[in-house]
Amino acid sequence: MSNIYLDYSADTPADERVLSVYTETARNAFANPNSLHSEGRKARSAVDDSLVKISELLGVSTDELIFTSGASEANNLAIKGIAHSRRRKGKHIVSTFLEHSSVSGALTYLQEQGWEIDLVNILPSGKIDLEHLKSLMRDDTVLCAVCAVDSELGTVQPISEISEIVKGYPNCVLHVDATQAIGKIKLDLTGVHTASFAPHKFYGLKGFGVLYKAKSIILEPLIHGGASTTIYRSGTPDAPAASACAAALKYAFNEIEERNSRVSELNQKLRDHFLENNMISINSPEDAVPHILNISVNGIKGEEMRRLLDEQGVCVSVKSACSVANTPSRSVMALFHDRKRALSSWRISLSHLTSDAELEKFIEILGSIIQR
Repeated sequence: MSNIYLDYSADTPADERVLSVYTETARNAFANPNSLHSEGRKARSAVDDSLVKISELLGVSTDELIFTSGASEANNLAIKGIAHSRRRKGKHIVSTFLEHSSVSGALTYLQEQGWEIDLVNILPSGKIDLEHLKSLMRDDTVLCAVCAVDSELGTVQPISEISEIVKGYPNCVLHVDATQAIGKIKLDLTGVHTASFAPHKFYGLKGFGVLYKAKSIILEPLIHGGASTTIYRSGTPDAPAASACAAALKYAFNEIEERNSRVSELNQKLRDHFLENNMISINSPEDAVPHILNISVNGIKGEEMRRLLDEQGVCVSVKSACSVANTPSRSVMALFHDRKRALSSWRISLSHLTSDAELEKFIEILGSIIQR
């Protein structure tokens, strides 16, 4: 049997239909979309068409979309751009322990530049403590950065309730890292000021990302010079990648019920099995997205378990793929306040492409490692 891939939250294989859109656009709209000749206009038309398709699926305007190189750039553009453009209104930011490193890293950078960062407590449910959030908000709070779905545990945050709290502070912008949410859950962007995602998380291509930015929000750009689709992010627009992103988003939205039904079935099968083994602790909450299942095996560090599984042809992650190795999971620590459990944690991430045979073999391999 070939490798058993259970790391779909880190990356997904590109859908053949998406690849076809990319190659067709690359062949037929290869010119620089900024060029004024007929081939340039053809490429610009492909970019504009992608903007329309993506905006309609998300329920936003075309001029509220910024194309980037990925979700990490989108997070950095939003967080640094908002902070710098609002520095005269205040230098206080609220976030959580659950954020991806592209969010926490950007916040650390701002902290070193003089911004004050407060982190919201996490409830036993995995959701942020809304009462604590209320107590942290101030008149000089300029940004609240919260992930829609935690990449390690799969916890779904109450974004609409968070947006209601933020609404009471006119100087504050709500940024949502929606990278693990878009294509997996139905996310309403009402009340959200900026949101990031990348198509390689839902069977699209790497090297491309999207930042939603409400019309009312002003950002200070990270990249200056060079024409583009927006003043907020310079660089030659990538017509094939934009077209491929629109296609991947369409398929993800159209097939979300069917895909989630399959993934939920697989997740429940694993949960039922793990509950029978007293060596295994399930870290993901019951109402987490079914695509992510985080567990700890007593006495075995997560990095060691990842290595042992890899030797047997099973691909999983310890924390998110962008995190620092051999450090406790911030998410698991925030939830359970148990360093050993956090160090032993690792993530299984599932797909509608995962077969029953793969899952059975994985269960068998994991059992033999634990027994050994």
